[in-house]
Amino acid sequence: MAEERGRDGEVFMAKAATSSKKGGLKKATKPAAANKRSSSAVRKSVPERKAPAKKTTAIKKGATKVSPKKKAGKAASKDMTRYKCRLCGYVYSPFRGEPHNGIPAGTAFEDLPETYVCPVCGMEGKGKIGKWGFEEWRPTRYICSMCDYIYDEKRGEPHRGIKPGTKFEDLPDDYVCPVCATDPKIVLRYGNVVKQGFSPLYD
Repeated sequence: MAEERGRDGEVFMAKAATSSKKGGLKKATKPAAANKRSSSAVRKSVPERKAPAKKTTAIKKGATKVSPKKKAGKAASKDMTRYKCRLCGYVYSPFRGEPHNGIPAGTAFEDLPETYVCPVCGMEGKGKIGKWGFEEWRPTRYICSMCDYIYDEKRGEPHRGIKPGTKFEDLPDDYVCPVCATDPKIVLRYGNVVKQGFSPLYD
């Protein structure tokens, strides 16, 4: 059709030119389509990240929610009060107990068996004096186990800044026996006698 001449030839040449333009456009558009395909292929090849699914726990009807356990507080300290027999003056001390009667040290008076009787009254033939014959008692005088110095709560130690009426348990933690502290032999050999070196007087 390109070799023909005349009026029709012009028309045919124009058609060829337009067709070539269209073909060029089609060819030019093909790479763009290829790019679209390649980008879509890349998108398909890369897996989409899904958000982690939230765990849900089904609660049965009638079920009660279990609350977290609270930390147990400190165990309440036992009552270590001493008790004195009203008849003979025997003092039961929870700190000492009565191991010879099967009562270990640390047993509070209220934890004693109901069959408990005063050991001194029983030995002296004064009868069986049970727990009902005891009354609460606390010592007011303490004796040093090293030199026999007696700390009297009623007297105190005013010369050392301890007022009369000061209880023994209220003495400072660094309290030492005033007599032993002045004896260099005792201090050198045994050191200062602190509150733990005192024992209560039961008379």
